[in-house]
Amino acid sequence: MAENKPESIDEYISGFPEETREILNLVRKTMLSADPSIEEGISYAMPAFKYSGSFIVYFAGYKKHVGVYPVPNNEPEFEQDFAAYKTSGKGAIQFPLNKPMPLDLITRIVKYRIKKSLEKKVK
Repeated sequence: MAENKPESIDEYISGFPEETREILNLVRKTMLSADPSIEEGISYAMPAFKYSGSFIVYFAGYKKHVGVYPVPNNEPEFEQDFAAYKTSGKGAIQFPLNKPMPLDLITRIVKYRIKKSLEKKVK
């Protein structure tokens, strides 16, 4: 990745090797397709997606994996899916670059984050 903070997701992704760029673009497309009202942006120098004005999910590229943040680590509906991946107690999951990206799981994570965002706004 480039040393400077990226201004756009395109700029962020352009700093990676071609093979990694393809995967990052696939993750990006998958997240965008989860809901037509999602908006792209950069936050904390990472690609991020807003729903209804609030950032709900981020992703980042690394040498050997793609990280997605935050994820519902303590939700039973995700427990079995997350077991195959490295996670952190702070709500991160790592998807290895040398394995197929779990696009259905990524979509479910984004939809879950949208649901939680909506629940916050109702309170």
